[in-house]
Amino acid sequence: MYSAKVNNRFEFTNLNENSEVRSQQTAGEMDLVVVGDGRFHVLMNNKSYNADLISFDRDEKLFEIRVNGNNYEVKLTDKYDELLQKLGMSSAASHKLNNLKAPMPGLVIDIKVAEGQAIKKGDALLILEAMKMENVLKASGDGMVKKICVKQKDAVEKGQVLVEFE
Repeated sequence: MYSAKVNNRFEFTNLNENSEVRSQQTAGEMDLVVVGDGRFHVLMNNKSYNADLISFDRDEKLFEIRVNGNNYEVKLTDKYDELLQKLGMSSAASHKLNNLKAPMPGLVIDIKVAEGQAIKKGDALLILEAMKMENVLKASGDGMVKKICVKQKDAVEKGQVLVEFE
């Protein structure tokens, strides 16, 4: 079961594998046919629509589509996303870059950033060796390195703050 938010305005809930749609604006059956690579034909409430997939971000579950010449941004959520939202752990909240903590006990092999350095989501911050494996710890969002709390070859405990961000 999925929900979709279109252009941060219209919300469609209870989207399921049977292509049934429920929302405040519309309810009914939807028939979707793939007509080419990234191209679809949709029948909904006796109306025909042509849709093209412009872009897709798998991690964010974010689509940009063009329907009958108009562009729309569609954000999908599933039951797990909704559960995280209810628990206050939504992906929107997780985009704020928090302190990097050691996910497990280990040894700091290499530090890839410096204090005052601007970083982007996905940048390598440091390498932690644990159980004879090297783990690259990456930034979960954009930010600025405020303080590096460890040195190379330091032994760290699970939950220990390794890097602080502004």
